[in-house]
Amino acid sequence: MLREHLAGLCERVPLLPAAEERAFIDIDSLLRPVYGHAKQGASYGHTKIAGKQILRKGLSPLIATISTDTAAPVIAGARLRAGKTNSGKGAARMVAQAVATARAAGVSGQLLVRGDSAYGNGVVVAACRRAGARFSLVLTKNRTVAAAIDSIGEHAWTPVKYPGAVRDPDTGAWISDAEVAEVPYTAFASTPHAVTARLIVRRVKDARYRDALFPLWRYHPFFTDTEEPVDAADIIHRRHAIIETVFADLIDGTPGSHALRAFRRQLGLDLVRRDRPQPAACRRRPGRRHARGSPRGHPAAQDRQRRRPTGAAPTPTGSAPTQSLALVASLARPVAQHHRIQSTNNSDHLIIRREAR
Repeated sequence: MLREHLAGLCERVPLLPAAEERAFIDIDSLLRPVYGHAKQGASYGHTKIAGKQILRKGLSPLIATISTDTAAPVIAGARLRAGKTNSGKGAARMVAQAVATARAAGVSGQLLVRGDSAYGNGVVVAACRRAGARFSLVLTKNRTVAAAIDSIGEHAWTPVKYPGAVRDPDTGAWISDAEVAEVPYTAFASTPHAVTARLIVRRVKDARYRDALFPLWRYHPFFTDTEEPVDAADIIHRRHAIIETVFADLIDGTPGSHALRAFRRQLGLDLVRRDRPQPAACRRRPGRRHARGSPRGHPAAQDRQRRRPTGAAPTPTGSAPTQSLALVASLARPVAQHHRIQSTNNSDHLIIRREAR
């Protein structure tokens, strides 16, 4: 359903400009907390808050987005999973479906799948190749990856210019200690999905040891089969963080809908829920003791049953007064005008009915 809707939308509006040149598919997951015992699939999963790993009860949706160099990301697929689900579970199928959705939406250029270390495995890489897409995935550092990084010569490292960087006026170098280099690497050699491509490594100085006699570096490798220069490939890969903006929009929701509902509530147009009179409270008589464990039919057991209030029904009251909100006047004017038009139409209808009588 989402694929057909996105494809039909792209036929009517230029939702993905420059899609004939290149497009990106970003895949990631998050853990959203839920509360209550009736939440299906809710379980405890690992998440990171303020740099610390904690256990949190919730659900873990898997989301894939499509974007271009000049277009904001749109959701190509979403799958709701239990909170304890591994981040990479179902990623290969999600990538295949996202590539098919992108092609149906009119993306005719090259597709690049980007992801973090949870998706840097042979199954996802094989799915990218079967679908005709390139990949740029983070690899988990192990002994073979560490050996490949150690094989890079000191002269091979190149300073990388990130967007917004400036040069040092004294030395002329970029004010950044990030450097990148690459080395050929065969990943997943012990699996049926072995593939040889580029291992691009970005290194930065460890901020904990700024005054060390010899520089201490932190290495961040990722595996890709793109053909861009090493510094451009690193910048393109780091733009995978654009999917975090999609997560922020999904968590915060649409602010315009909340404002419209507030206006309708102020003007009395929200008829979904009204204030209703509360039933009279059934209180026990003070000082009276009730027997426990009485058999059915015993007067004490009958006395414990709640009695319905007697007498006339209470008079319904009007809506509770609402406090006016300081919202945008440009939205208040059309809503108030719509309310006056409805009131005028209702009064004209009543006059016509009276004349007919």
